[in-house]
Amino acid sequence: MTVLDDLSRGHPEHIQGVPLVIGRCEDEGAVSDVFASTQYDAVIHFAGESQAGESVSNPAKYFKRNVIGGLTLFSAMVKYGVNKLVFSSSASVYGDPSVIPISEEAPVNPKTPYGESKLFLERVLAWFDKAYGLMSISLRYFNAAGADPGGKMGELHDPETHLIPLVFEAISTQEPITVFGDDYPTPDGTPIRDYVHVTDLAEAHVLALKALENGAETSIINLGSGIGYSVLEIIKEVEKITGKTVPYAIGQRRQGDPAVLVASYDKAREVLGWSPKLSSLDDIIRTAWQWHLKCLEQESGQFRG
Repeated sequence: MTVLDDLSRGHPEHIQGVPLVIGRCEDEGAVSDVFASTQYDAVIHFAGESQAGESVSNPAKYFKRNVIGGLTLFSAMVKYGVNKLVFSSSASVYGDPSVIPISEEAPVNPKTPYGESKLFLERVLAWFDKAYGLMSISLRYFNAAGADPGGKMGELHDPETHLIPLVFEAISTQEPITVFGDDYPTPDGTPIRDYVHVTDLAEAHVLALKALENGAETSIINLGSGIGYSVLEIIKEVEKITGKTVPYAIGQRRQGDPAVLVASYDKAREVLGWSPKLSSLDDIIRTAWQWHLKCLEQESGQFRG
């Protein structure tokens, strides 16, 4: 096993006992060197830029890093005879869905360059299967959240963009978090999202690799809990679990934000034998809060609250 990462978002202290190569997927030479050094059976492709809002203002960055990086990696796999891939895709490919919960057969209509980049690579993989026999499972994540229940790792983004850690930061700093829009067609006016625990996501990747080893066809699979919560519901649940008041202010909608994204995970259950086990809102927020408190205790430049 080898990890290829440019460490622009990653943390080397979380990579233990595994060789780390520092480089980018769009660097053809770096990718070729990795494949030339060892024979691999499969690849899990997590790399890429993932901030939907930023992608609207800087689409060139997202198409270069995500699309060119993906193409470079897939081509190297074909060259070196590695024919199994698990790809991190996104629910953002759906845009504004007309039917909830969202199945994999729902129309795709991304509203951001980030979503476009993920959808493009899904389509590339379908053609790479037909032309080169590169078998893949693309996992469309809904909102990844929570932290390792054992406290070994959690979210360490800089800048932070995910809702739950931002709510915790608002508690710690008493600087109000911005709720982007309260005029959506939802019960309380704020967007609704499907939150899925990172431990459940990790299990799905292992199951996807096993499915490919057992001859599964190239496919696209949703990963979500099947339950949606609004931004204000998340804030209220955080207040309940932490016993602390969350300061927040209502702001304008963000471009590209749909009102509701909630998954159907029927296909994940059928193809992978997967269902979420830790994705209750209580489990997600409690594990994330424990991680946040641990980060505060560290009081170092790397661990931030």
